[in-house]
Amino acid sequence: FIPADPAHIKRERAKARELRQSQWWKRKLNEGVCYHCGEKFPPKLLTMDHLIPLVRGGHSDKGNVVVACKDCNSKKGHSAPF
Repeated sequence: FIPADPAHIKRERAKARELRQSQWWKRKLNEGVCYHCGEKFPPKLLTMDHLIPLVRGGHSDKGNVVVACKDCNSKKGHSAPF
């Protein structure tokens, strides 16, 4: 694959930081369910996962981000969902 432009990644990371402060994201975290494995975790053990990774041209919007446990997010890396 051809990595996304560094300027795109920088813009989208800034949007992701803003999205993490939204009530929508906080509600998602409080639900505590990993999108990939379906297990329940405390909010501190969950991360924001981009279904289409930023390096592959993904965006930081509600349609592309999900709550994932750190283990699943690390396994997925820069690939499409497993």
